[in-house]
Amino acid sequence: MRARWLARGIMTRPMAGRGRAGPHPSRWRRSWRMLLVPVFSVAFVAGQMTLIGSATGAAATTAAVTAKTAVTAKTAATTKTAATPGTVKPNPANELDCNGWSTAYKTVRKLGGDLCTDPIRVVNGHGSRFIDNGWYVGHDEPSVKFISTAPGSGNTMSYLMQIARDPAKAPTASGSVTNYGQLSVAPWFGLPMCDPQSYPQNSCTPDSDTNIGANTAAAAGSAFMELQFYPPGYTPFVDSESCSATQWCAALTIDSLECNYQFATCNPSCEEPVNFSFLQTNGVPSGPPSPQLTDVSTFTPNRQTLMINPGDALAVSITDPPQGFTTTVRDLSTGQTGYMTASAANGFMNTSMADCSGTPFTFHAEYSTASVQNRVPWAALEGGVLMEQEIGHSEVCSSLASQDPFTTTYPDGQSFSDPQVYDTCTGGSEGAKATGEGPCSATTGLCLNATTQGPTGPAACSTSDPASGALCEFADGYCFPKGTRTATVNGVAATETSVANECFADRFQNGDLDFDGLDYVPNTWPDGSGNHPTSFAYAGPFQRNGQPYPQVQFETDVGGSSNLCDTATGDGCTAPPISAKFYPFWSLSPLHVPGAQATACVWNFGNKLPQTKETFGGDAEYGTPDLTWYGGTLISTPRANPEFSGSCKT
Repeated sequence: MRARWLARGIMTRPMAGRGRAGPHPSRWRRSWRMLLVPVFSVAFVAGQMTLIGSATGAAATTAAVTAKTAVTAKTAATTKTAATPGTVKPNPANELDCNGWSTAYKTVRKLGGDLCTDPIRVVNGHGSRFIDNGWYVGHDEPSVKFISTAPGSGNTMSYLMQIARDPAKAPTASGSVTNYGQLSVAPWFGLPMCDPQSYPQNSCTPDSDTNIGANTAAAAGSAFMELQFYPPGYTPFVDSESCSATQWCAALTIDSLECNYQFATCNPSCEEPVNFSFLQTNGVPSGPPSPQLTDVSTFTPNRQTLMINPGDALAVSITDPPQGFTTTVRDLSTGQTGYMTASAANGFMNTSMADCSGTPFTFHAEYSTASVQNRVPWAALEGGVLMEQEIGHSEVCSSLASQDPFTTTYPDGQSFSDPQVYDTCTGGSEGAKATGEGPCSATTGLCLNATTQGPTGPAACSTSDPASGALCEFADGYCFPKGTRTATVNGVAATETSVANECFADRFQNGDLDFDGLDYVPNTWPDGSGNHPTSFAYAGPFQRNGQPYPQVQFETDVGGSSNLCDTATGDGCTAPPISAKFYPFWSLSPLHVPGAQATACVWNFGNKLPQTKETFGGDAEYGTPDLTWYGGTLISTPRANPEFSGSCKT
């Protein structure tokens, strides 16, 4: 019966052509409803998710083995700079510092800081803000952490999700109409990973609770995985946030930290190296994924990159087979599957703290269980198995000022040029007649009109130097003009798109640090209005036995980005941040299916929806500053997972 249900409801769905509008709305609603019918019975969903998880994992593993020869050949071609057998010298431009502030290397994707793991500095058991070569790099990550002591819950899981859909109307400069790309640069799922060459530079036993997650001298070397989803509308990905003007894409990222215990020493040339690859229908990275060899092709989708239509229903599988940690996304609306295995065969590497060289490395999950204490000892978020929305990076503008082109060439012959990039937002989020932050001088490095969080709104920053480590917004850029423009990728002209006059505040700081952007004002997030996008809808995660995780915690690290937050005492560390007019929250809503005797709960994020059953107190759900870990992180006490509590019955 279960196999027949799977075949009837999922496996026989026709594939939509690439670049087409995708299935009719009634079809994606049917696929999502059929997907969630078993949620009415936890016992039944256990069987279904076991089959879905094993099927996706097996498909990914088989395809990975099939593609291994081609990937190995590709990797060999990119490792010709190897210094000694088994090690790879970095290219002059790379991703050895995800935040882009390496003292020795250029970065391929300067906007990368918006997608990095938020690190903290922990000394004598007390966390403080992390400064990367003089630059504050924290950002805003409201999350749900899922807790279980069941073996395998820390390395194997499945989610069901429905992608948000944007309004038919174009975004407005006032924010009265918004799309998802303006609200979150990357919804993601997270998990701790083993990396013996990451902080605190100790050995790590994969998939084992013998690893210590607390910040002690014996803690295991730990990295952080994020399976990220990128909204459409703002291309190209190399210096903006989207793979496509109309479709979503996804990537597997793994961030490490090149510091030793108590942060006595960090390598300023490669503080936060990142492995990155889009999920591909053939499992072959679009370009070298390693921090040492990343180039423009790594961040440029190709014909095999999984493209996802708005509104599609997805089955997400996270597994850890011997071939390497694997993430798989099955699009149940189109029939396409994309996956990526973080293996040495696919070109993934870890990084030497001593000289930043890379070693081909097959990553695996760090823990067996998702117990409360199983976390990454250098990350602001206390995950764990995390479901998250990356926010606080966007301002919408009436017009743009201070043209500041992004143009660079690389020694391997690759190049990228985007002339129509700006530093300053005018009108819109800044106020009807106001001019925003920036520009910044290429000669002095100093910026005009820098602001920070004030008691009632943006206030003047005490410095104009973005390399001071101050929690200030020094410029609004990267800013892109509404409409199409021409960029040049490896010498070839490409038409790029921005659906609004939009600034992603990540060029001279990491995020909207004066809290006046779209994420922090009312009536921009999903709330049931046709002028705002629909909410993501999530079911799960489910453990490898198909059961839901028994406990959850809500958390956010927004306090770390708040100038008025004292991370030592917790004073001023609030959600919403002081002076912000709104802060989005997690909620539960029912999904009504005609003829059903009960109604399933799904997770949503944003504002209260018309059908919302449970808001957990809105922003109160995030709890209080965790002074035992890091006062910039707010976290609730563990509570029973409410998704299957019956609270969504009608």
